[in-house]
Amino acid sequence: MPDAEPHYNVREQTGNPEHASVDDVVDLVIQRAQNPRAEHEDEHFDTAVAALVDRYGTASVRTVIHRILVNDEPFRTATNGLEMGNVDGVRIGTAASWFLEELNAQENS
Repeated sequence: MPDAEPHYNVREQTGNPEHASVDDVVDLVIQRAQNPRAEHEDEHFDTAVAALVDRYGTASVRTVIHRILVNDEPFRTATNGLEMGNVDGVRIGTAASWFLEELNAQENS
């Protein structure tokens, strides 16, 4: 992918109003953390995020998501300065990127 192209199809990266905003992604992450989907194929994302929100708080999770989706920081380093393990940045980034994909698919349907 050329450097000029956005890494994530998030509105703040692409400028496309049809793409989900980072706030939409954060809201969905928090919603899923508060209400994990039982017996859903992606239930593991919900339960992982729920544990991370409980452990680190909404503000830290929001910061990591913003750093990853908007600032293009790697998952492992998006946790710098947050007293959070690098592996937790990977977990948050993975879930957030899946939820972003889900939101954008809803917009296109």
